[in-house]
Amino acid sequence: MTDERFDPGGLGKWTEESRFEVTRERLIEYAKATNDPIPAHLAGDVANPVFAIVPVFESLMEPALEVVPVGLFGRIVHGEQEFRFHRPIRPGDKLVSRARMTGYEGLSNGTRGTIHLECRTEDGDLVNEQYVTLFVRGFDTGETRGELGPEHKFDDALRSQAPVAKVNQHVDDDQTYRYAPAAGDPMPIHLDEEVAKDSGLPGIIAHGLCTMAFTSWALLTEVAGSEVDRLKRFAVRFAKPVLPGQDLTTHIWRAGAGSYAFETTVGETVVIKDGLAEFAE
Repeated sequence: MTDERFDPGGLGKWTEESRFEVTRERLIEYAKATNDPIPAHLAGDVANPVFAIVPVFESLMEPALEVVPVGLFGRIVHGEQEFRFHRPIRPGDKLVSRARMTGYEGLSNGTRGTIHLECRTEDGDLVNEQYVTLFVRGFDTGETRGELGPEHKFDDALRSQAPVAKVNQHVDDDQTYRYAPAAGDPMPIHLDEEVAKDSGLPGIIAHGLCTMAFTSWALLTEVAGSEVDRLKRFAVRFAKPVLPGQDLTTHIWRAGAGSYAFETTVGETVVIKDGLAEFAE
């Protein structure tokens, strides 16, 4: 066990700005790569909400370099993802993004930390904010510093109600090969069977954010009339990996005015938990 500790002095430090120009072709590619059936997404008129990860992807892990010892980077997994939408992304947008790590908490089985990202137009208008929870497996840093991301825990009392919708979806055998270039995420555990197995996985796994994109269009089509501009908050916890060829089932419960809780399973196994979507009425 390493004696290294997180560096609280790196909290709150913004990265350099990264820039991204949105094209209609890239929006269409992303919609197709996530089996998104919504016509406006497939036409590239507006982005699938989870496309918001693409412009900020280069900034995603950079803040952790200021806080997490480099020797622990191999233990990091993406634990949770939350989007706060101020407006949808559209073709022609020229976006400017930056990120900072805001806090961490040592736990008995590892350490979780929060990265906060901002995405704006060149004119400075806020497009979205994101909270990424990373988890360093098997390393307890022994303290809590700064601020963690907002809570979005599923209320188990909702299980006494019937879900308002149930959506069945299929992850294609070639899903990861289509998603990787569309998202700009070429991690080999999603593309190389041998690398995935060497990492302790049963084989190639789907990108967590691809699975999240599936749940986004499930919510949009079932409870929001496919109107992405109504979506204001979207958050999940990644519970278990999804494999190509598997079937997903997402159950959706009403959790208040414009608010829906959801979880996604493969068979009896929960793969997305603590799902929350908030829509403007």
